[in-house]
Amino acid sequence: MNARRSQRRRRRLPKILLFLGLLAALAIVLIVVLVIVLLQPGPPRIPIGPGESTTEPRRPDAQSADCPDVLTLVIPGTWESASDDDPYQPTANPQSLMLRISDAVADEFPDSRTSVYTVPYVAQFRNPTNLADRQRDYDFSRSQGYKRAAGKIIQTNRDCPLTRYVIMGFSQGAVIAGDLASNIGNGRGVLDAADEDLVLGVGLIADGRREYGEQNDIGPSPEGVGAEVALAGMGRLVPGITMTGPRSGGFGELEDRVQSICAPGDLICDSPTVTNPIRAISQLAGAIDNPVHAMYATTDYWALDGASATQWMYGWASDVIDSAPRPAHN
Repeated sequence: MNARRSQRRRRRLPKILLFLGLLAALAIVLIVVLVIVLLQPGPPRIPIGPGESTTEPRRPDAQSADCPDVLTLVIPGTWESASDDDPYQPTANPQSLMLRISDAVADEFPDSRTSVYTVPYVAQFRNPTNLADRQRDYDFSRSQGYKRAAGKIIQTNRDCPLTRYVIMGFSQGAVIAGDLASNIGNGRGVLDAADEDLVLGVGLIADGRREYGEQNDIGPSPEGVGAEVALAGMGRLVPGITMTGPRSGGFGELEDRVQSICAPGDLICDSPTVTNPIRAISQLAGAIDNPVHAMYATTDYWALDGASATQWMYGWASDVIDSAPRPAHN
């Protein structure tokens, strides 16, 4: 019996060796083909003369005469806008904090230098602990504001590729403006990564996703965090109010161009650690209209060298716009 088994094994051995030999030969052929392909010369190069480039210019030398040098994109806070408001002559809330800045910018510069565009969006914040509150919820409002702001930048960049951008927002508008800056600065859309240099600056007042030290904090600056960061642990616990936490990647390449103002004690941007999320949501809804949050046009709770937050932001925006490049027009 053992002799027959040994004989069968000896008969199989040449077949196995032949199979292995074929595999080895095939492997050698594949390697030779790969080497030949890799070592083949590419297509002949065409000599490039002085000053010539192998790629098309990314931007034109001039843009349309109706394009502004700078688009000043302004995003109002909660209860300071409406979805059908006029973006060039906003009237939804004549007391809007951002109007103090945007009106001053519009008065200082001609439309050819900067076009001031105030994003129209619902700008509401429904308090889910109040059954009588019929406003649109925060998630809807924030999403609409972001889409409209991003859409304006995308459209402007398509029609006016040399136009630069100054982006400003307050409260809910600061969250939206900061999210735009974060996505642009981290190459996540709105503008191509190669166009992030078109953003000259971002100004945020009372940013609900603020993280101390992640941007230029204009003092006096508290070390607290935005309400959405403080409440990040609750996520989607309360319908319509998603607490998104800190921005992924911060502001990326735009970090040194983001200016952030937060008054100490403003719970929207200077929140403590939260232990009771449900109670905190109710407090957050009330904090939108608390004395600290509502007084950035005064020097009562925040001031720098005698200037209020709105005065400081206007001065900063004015300087940025004034020193912006002046592209050619055709």
